[in-house]
Amino acid sequence: MKGNEAIFLVADTNGATPVTRGIDGLIPARADNLTQNTATLVEWHDLPRRTRFSVFASQSDGRRIMQDGTIKVMNRKIDQDILSGLSSATLTTGTAQTGSVALVAKSLTILGNNEVDIEEEDNMFGVITPAFRAYLMQTKEFASGEYVDVKPFSGPVRKMWRWSGVNWITHPNLSGVGTASETCYLFHRNSMGHAVNMDGMNQAAGYDEEQDYMWARTSMFMGAKLLQNNGVVKMVHDGSAYVSS
Repeated sequence: MKGNEAIFLVADTNGATPVTRGIDGLIPARADNLTQNTATLVEWHDLPRRTRFSVFASQSDGRRIMQDGTIKVMNRKIDQDILSGLSSATLTTGTAQTGSVALVAKSLTILGNNEVDIEEEDNMFGVITPAFRAYLMQTKEFASGEYVDVKPFSGPVRKMWRWSGVNWITHPNLSGVGTASETCYLFHRNSMGHAVNMDGMNQAAGYDEEQDYMWARTSMFMGAKLLQNNGVVKMVHDGSAYVSS
């Protein structure tokens, strides 16, 4: 952290190969490939306000509703920042198609061909639309007990689950959701950076005696940055068959 900037260091060998000693008997040296990526932190706030009478007349704890709601607003902003960063990636699966095992396999192959450590399942994430998930649930590889330990048709709908070595998240706010061109993502955790000034994060609530109103406020300084383009693949998905009529 430097002022209002968060600097993410990406270090790699830049495809270096081993060398032998030179004719002078010395081993040739090389420098590490170091790239600094800067995410600018911006201040964000949410401030709901209600009169004391409004809180009094509500059916439930109005102050608690304001406090819980303002946290949700900030969490949605975090999601938006990360999705905006992912959207700047350039690797794609090509023409839109419906969700399938083949589409997932193609995405993993694209990342693997770009030397992404796809075997690190704790660091592999997929963000998909509800329609993408609906198609996956109709495949035996996703739903059958012959292939998975956690059966998706047993128990409640899970917002996050692990399958095919990837941690999957269903998100309703992806670009193009409900259309023939939804943008879903498969990526390695290290390819995307999000920074929050934890010391500056603030949540407060209070009451104004002069104007007789109650308020709740959440404030955060945060920013996101795509760190490694080759670590993200956009899965272009056709979700148009699953829309309300």
